[in-house]
Amino acid sequence: MAAPTSLERLVMFTDAVVAIAITLLVLPLVDAVGHVGQAQVPSVEVITDNQPQIYSFLLSFAVIARLWVVHRRLFDAADADSRGLLFWNMAWLLTIVVLPFPTGMIGVYGDDRFTATVYVGAILASSICLTVLAFIIRGGADVAGAVATTAILAVALLVVALVPGVTYLALLLLVLTRFVTRAVEPLLQRIRGAGPTGPAG
Repeated sequence: MAAPTSLERLVMFTDAVVAIAITLLVLPLVDAVGHVGQAQVPSVEVITDNQPQIYSFLLSFAVIARLWVVHRRLFDAADADSRGLLFWNMAWLLTIVVLPFPTGMIGVYGDDRFTATVYVGAILASSICLTVLAFIIRGGADVAGAVATTAILAVALLVVALVPGVTYLALLLLVLTRFVTRAVEPLLQRIRGAGPTGPAG
């Protein structure tokens, strides 16, 4: 049996790290069960007293799962690794590994604006890394969706940081991704056409 290529090893390593990060999300809930048991209170309080932690767990599970799906689709199109690919993939993994930290903050501080800013900022950082990876793997073609998602998350971060009372609801701006993608795609095509490999005049 042939040894895995360096690209295959990178993908396997990445999948393992994502699996660990997504598993870490549930550990605070496991600890909460222990605390409730020691306090000898009704078991239903495991749910009622930890609703913020449960919501933040479900939100971050969905976020990491979605980011991983995008990453997997990107790497399905990759045919070789490079130093740039390795660097930005590790940077993306850093954003995934960090995400359980602001997730834990949500469980404690809820709709606190700073907590929401850190959380959305972590997702934005992950999206930026995926966008760079898309450019590396696809050579600038078919990256409008990645650019649109990153742009929307940047706007969401500004909304969270500057508009009182708007925290995680700002992530609902992502429903506009398809429309923003359609607007961004012609612009990216013009930029590619004006590049050094495009028409001269």
